[in-house]
Amino acid sequence: MVNTVLIVDDDPTQRRLMRGVCEKAGYPVLQADSGESALDLVRSQQGQDVGLIMLDLRMPGLGGMETLKRVKSFREDMPVIVLTAQGGIDTVVEAMQSGATDFFVKPASPERIVVSINNALSLTTLKGEVSRLKRKQEGSMDFDDLIGDSAALRHVVKLGQRAAASNIPILISGESGTGKEMVARAIQGSSDRAGRPFITVNCGAIPENLVESILFGHEKGSFTGASAKHVGKFQEADSGTIFLDEVGELSQEMQVKLLRVLQEGEVDPIGAKRPARVDVRVISATNRNLADDVKKGGFREDLFYRLNVFPIHVPPLRDRPEDIPGLIDHFIGRYNAEERRAVRGVRHEVLEVLAMQSWPGNVRQLENAIFRAVVLADNAYLSADDFPLLADEFRSAGIEAGPPLVSGPEDADVDFAATEDDAEIAARDTVAVFDREGHLRSLQDIEKDLIRLAIDTYEGKMSEVARRLGMGRSTLYRKLREHDIEIKRAS
Repeated sequence: MVNTVLIVDDDPTQRRLMRGVCEKAGYPVLQADSGESALDLVRSQQGQDVGLIMLDLRMPGLGGMETLKRVKSFREDMPVIVLTAQGGIDTVVEAMQSGATDFFVKPASPERIVVSINNALSLTTLKGEVSRLKRKQEGSMDFDDLIGDSAALRHVVKLGQRAAASNIPILISGESGTGKEMVARAIQGSSDRAGRPFITVNCGAIPENLVESILFGHEKGSFTGASAKHVGKFQEADSGTIFLDEVGELSQEMQVKLLRVLQEGEVDPIGAKRPARVDVRVISATNRNLADDVKKGGFREDLFYRLNVFPIHVPPLRDRPEDIPGLIDHFIGRYNAEERRAVRGVRHEVLEVLAMQSWPGNVRQLENAIFRAVVLADNAYLSADDFPLLADEFRSAGIEAGPPLVSGPEDADVDFAATEDDAEIAARDTVAVFDREGHLRSLQDIEKDLIRLAIDTYEGKMSEVARRLGMGRSTLYRKLREHDIEIKRAS
């Protein structure tokens, strides 16, 4: 969940100084020397990784204030910290009114810069979480709120989008914790019922003697204890959607009454003289195999076919591990905002172990693990220490709890002495800095040789190569493609 910082300044010395501060704090950096080039970069594919802009106000050509306004016109949520060598109250007011998140006068201390970046990113995360909760409350969440890009999840989204275009009854199946309610909310938010009531009912959590009253309502005095009229969940959902979670837990008697609602479009509150019409879209969910329950007589066949008109299966998390990194980033952001923490991500070797777990509790279990880790974390990046319940798994992967063994961007403030292994490696092989004519070689050629040496030294173990080179695995694989380096793993 590392956000890239874009530094926009026409002064190369200032860009270099700011880059050093940002990278030492663990933030990747992009640079632009003008407002025009900054706008082009933010609009590009590479600009999708930019999480914050540090913008000099005084630049030739397109000035910083105009650059700020244009960025906000198409990336309204982008946090921008403006900086200038001359700061006046009028300038500060204009910058803040134009959407700047923070403002400081150059030169600023590294501590001031890092605090400003951390605060701006935390505020952005908090705003995103508030916006998500607001959309959830308003019934306007859509499929963009589903986290992940695996083929399995894309298939769920494709089916959900088709289902959203009609009022067809939907049955969502899947193990507990896979996100069935999120899919139901996305269907509601993508349909013509978006913004209307979305009522959830956990059929397995209601006492049996209260199911009818809660679902269909009752009149005052209709039974002992009915001291007032109660509107049932179906009437609450009128014009919107009702989500019947764990519908397979309903008793046979309630199944009959539910079938009537689906067939007739009306409910019979207990004690009412006449039925009440309801216009409700029904989405059901279950973690059971209802087809087997029908064969065993535990679930009514006619109701099953009424509910299962458009089935959608949400696969377990173990079948879509590609979604785990995105989910982890999302949960870190959420709990940073809720718990006022400043965790920036997960160490890459830890992420590999997390992605390999089966997660029997699915997304809900992963979320709880990240919540606990964020609360426990003492460092900017989650380590094996922060997942005590997975200690055995980390040991099996060769990762021991304790301080990291090597430094990298995420350990910028830590200085580690060279080990005997490092000395042996250096003595055994080196990377030439000068060519045969005594001239310095290009950084690109030196980097290519260094990566090859690291791969040979650590026998193609890419996690170790990335750790030793002080870069993330995604960056390492990108550089392999750039240098056209072939990986030869040890047998």
